[in-house]
Amino acid sequence: MNAVTPKSAPALPRESTRVRNDLFDRTQGCVRGKPRWFEVSWYFVKCVFFLSPIPWPQAVKRALLRRFGAEIGRGVNIKPRVNIHFPWKLRVGDYAWIGEEVFILNLEEVVIGSHTCISQRAFICTGNHDYKSADFSYRNAGITIKDGAWIGAQCFVAAGVCIGTEAVALAGSVVARDLPDAMVCSGNPCVPARHRWEV
Repeated sequence: MNAVTPKSAPALPRESTRVRNDLFDRTQGCVRGKPRWFEVSWYFVKCVFFLSPIPWPQAVKRALLRRFGAEIGRGVNIKPRVNIHFPWKLRVGDYAWIGEEVFILNLEEVVIGSHTCISQRAFICTGNHDYKSADFSYRNAGITIKDGAWIGAQCFVAAGVCIGTEAVALAGSVVARDLPDAMVCSGNPCVPARHRWEV
């Protein structure tokens, strides 16, 4: 009985797409803000004290973030397994809570107001690409989460978004546009549904 030779997938011609990832320039549109050795130092500290499941004391984590350039207010509570990309591009107000496995991809500045809550596995993402650009160039933008806001578990917050004061983004929402003050918002895309304090 003869063995069957599997057919290999045909190679795509070079002209099959306008997109040219080989032309992507990571130095354009993204100012990293610190030298490479500083980034590497932060990576090791992050692995030990932030990505770890060990519940290190909050005072230690706050002190380390400040040491690496973050502005951290009083009483900030950061749960285990939190991934902060660039602490020197992070500002957090007083008594903010950052839940377990939150990912803050802050290629641009992220401002988190006082008395905010960012729940488990939320993704705060300042990174983006220009899909109309053949070289897939960066289109990053900062994110602001104002005082008293609550970002529910597993929310995605896109680059350039501003979350209003005391606004709520319910769990699993995709926040691609600004949310108004004191409104409960949900969905994909996330839209206002009702006032937070209405009876």
